[in-house]
Amino acid sequence: MIDLFVSALGAAYVLTGDTIDAKYKTDWQHTAVREPLVVLRPANTAQVAAIMKICHQYDHSVTVQGGMTGLVAGGLPDDGQVVISMERLNGVEEIDPASSTMTVWAGTPLQLVQEAATKANLYFAVDLGARGSCQVGGNISTNAGGNRVIRYGMMREQILGLEVVLADGTIVNSLNKMLKNNAGYDLKQLFIGSEGTLGIVTRAVLRLHARTPGYFTAFCALDTPDAAVQFLAHLKQTGGALMSYEVMWPDFYDFMTQRVPGIRTPLPTRAAAYALIELATDLSEHDQTRYAALLESAMEQGWVTDAAIAQSGKEAADFWRLRDAVSEFPVLWSPYRGYDISLPIGDMSRFVASLQAAFTAEFPTSEYAHFGHIGDSNLHVVIHVPGTRAQFPAAAIDACVYEMVRKFGGSISAEHGIGLNKKKYLHYTRNESEMALMKLIKSTLDPKNLLNPGKVI
Repeated sequence: MIDLFVSALGAAYVLTGDTIDAKYKTDWQHTAVREPLVVLRPANTAQVAAIMKICHQYDHSVTVQGGMTGLVAGGLPDDGQVVISMERLNGVEEIDPASSTMTVWAGTPLQLVQEAATKANLYFAVDLGARGSCQVGGNISTNAGGNRVIRYGMMREQILGLEVVLADGTIVNSLNKMLKNNAGYDLKQLFIGSEGTLGIVTRAVLRLHARTPGYFTAFCALDTPDAAVQFLAHLKQTGGALMSYEVMWPDFYDFMTQRVPGIRTPLPTRAAAYALIELATDLSEHDQTRYAALLESAMEQGWVTDAAIAQSGKEAADFWRLRDAVSEFPVLWSPYRGYDISLPIGDMSRFVASLQAAFTAEFPTSEYAHFGHIGDSNLHVVIHVPGTRAQFPAAAIDACVYEMVRKFGGSISAEHGIGLNKKKYLHYTRNESEMALMKLIKSTLDPKNLLNPGKVI
């Protein structure tokens, strides 16, 4: 089998034994260290198809790896598995200004896509903290979200067409550029969010948007966590100008401002909750006045008790640095556990209060933080229990969080996917008929269970 891989790719791109770098053996969270049989580095769709034909012939399973920035062990291989690295399928193939689209290879880093769109005076709407490392194919396979979902939607809404290699090596080319194309089943939707279990995305047609001239950014203190919901509804009256709405509970705000070096405190006093808001502006005095009046109105209603408006790009960046410094959690709170969940927006503050009480009761020495996009139902939870990694009660914390999610009718995954880590709890979010249909789709497209086996379902 390996000889066939060498014939298809060339010996330099077939890594075995000591030539396999450590980065292919684990994920960003170092969930485990595995020993793949071989790591393959194809350069185009034909080579990916050739690999899958060989694996199909030998009944050998495959894990596809992108930037490996995922948080649910979706790219972690099994021992003895074939790993396909997408890093050489990299680059922008075409930008079409007439249709406002970009055709890219799946291994292209998200940041490169963003920069290419900017050079064309257009905008790509998905943005993540891992933009420099994560790849478009991974963003598609996990249906990535990010900070601007409230305005533009998830990665799913940014995809017009895909090219996919199936488990038997068949190439499905559906690189559609048209916004309206209602000719039969929308096949690309099968692969978006499927975490590499149904097919391997090799190229994509991305939807681009008009660039926003500027942003009105403010950091607001809220009277109560519940006020976040009223304030959100208030801001939505701006007619699509709301770009980001990030809510932080005091446990998160205190961690960032008191524990993380270099984080500026935006407001002079503490509050019951905080909101970082961003609205699109044409940089006119009219917009500035209108948005400032919007904040004043929220203060009159009692939802907002104080606000700092960014007067420069640097001040706006300082506000965002506080929200985006989540990479400090594993540094300062190791061992820790992080969760990416969704709740009905109206239940968000009640859920957080219930979970905080449960954490305090079940893990009395724990520290925790709650924050999220909120406007798109997404909440992030981080918890640290002092002690060694061997003593860390990960399973008990998982059960505590996901039982609460089930009680509130939420989702165990908002934007990170299921992978290996959340598979045990998928039935908390999906009912029996949904689970059965997922398994039917999987067995139909991948009857030999070659693609990322053991993940999702």
